[in-house]
Amino acid sequence: MPLEREPEPLPPPTASSPPLDATQLRAPSIVSFVAAAEPASVEQPASVVRQYLSTRGNGGLADKTFAAAMLLCGLSIFGIVVFILTVLVRGSNLSLAQFGFRFFVHTGWDPVSGDFGALPFIAGTLETSFLALAMAVPLALGVAVFLSELCPAKLRAPISFLTELLAAIPSVVYGLWGVFVLVPLMRDTLGPLLYKYLGWTGLFEGYNFGVGLLTASMILAIMILPIISSITRDIMLAVPTSQREAVLALGATRWEMIRTGVLRNARIGIVGAVILGLGRALGETMAVTMVIGNRPEIAKSLFAPGYTLASVIANEFTEATGNLYLSALVEIGLALFLVTIMVNAIARALVWAVTRGAPARAH
Repeated sequence: MPLEREPEPLPPPTASSPPLDATQLRAPSIVSFVAAAEPASVEQPASVVRQYLSTRGNGGLADKTFAAAMLLCGLSIFGIVVFILTVLVRGSNLSLAQFGFRFFVHTGWDPVSGDFGALPFIAGTLETSFLALAMAVPLALGVAVFLSELCPAKLRAPISFLTELLAAIPSVVYGLWGVFVLVPLMRDTLGPLLYKYLGWTGLFEGYNFGVGLLTASMILAIMILPIISSITRDIMLAVPTSQREAVLALGATRWEMIRTGVLRNARIGIVGAVILGLGRALGETMAVTMVIGNRPEIAKSLFAPGYTLASVIANEFTEATGNLYLSALVEIGLALFLVTIMVNAIARALVWAVTRGAPARAH
């Protein structure tokens, strides 16, 4: 190991040289060498982005304005609902004072004698809507699964276009199609078959005129089919591909992959699509009015004519004579409003029961 070289001693001061102080005897520091080595800093010009931002004013006012506008948009929904409810309550004050809560459970509807009750219309609305869901949901799920998982690429766009086209057809066109096609089919072909094989259930008995609860339910099923299938297809396509690959890698079949890897992850959105379809069915007016038969009675047979809340308003509002008659029709609208709120609340509770309050996950 080489020995360190001792530093050479300083030369002795002479008479002519000035005396050395302590700072001169100290070795130069590293900082001084670094400072000496660094070049003089040249001030760079500001970038274009910084110059643009410096010319702008303070954005606090713009942010507060935007937040206030968005808050106003959110509160407007509450305002619209409260406004509609207020108009319905004020318009039905006379009927509420005359009948009270009995109006919603009374079965009579006689404008001549001034006897009004909404129970036949509530029953007809719920029967046709839920029967339409029972027919439309399985078919809509099948269409959505085929389009998202099994359909060839060449057929996917045409079938999707035709499915969404059904949602764009006006309800009066559905009503005309029902009058000229579905009513004769129900009266002459489908009705006798149902009576022959399912008449023992009691749901398909009595006179079959073609118009009735079953015909209206079939029209509603066709009308809500594109809504449920389109939303369900988009939700299923949003499930990550890795989810499908993971299930297939574990040895699952194609059906098991769709059932566990796709439908299970998309169940929250599927229930939401069904809720939207139910809302459309509850409020549909013209097509149902043309094929339901318009008779304010509660019947066990699905062949029997019926009435819905929306149909009675459309049929009799312009013919209402007298303040009590008009107030009763407005209260029918209030009943439809309340039924819609209750059905949506039950559907939300169902969503919570399915998901146990957990948010939707994409993985």
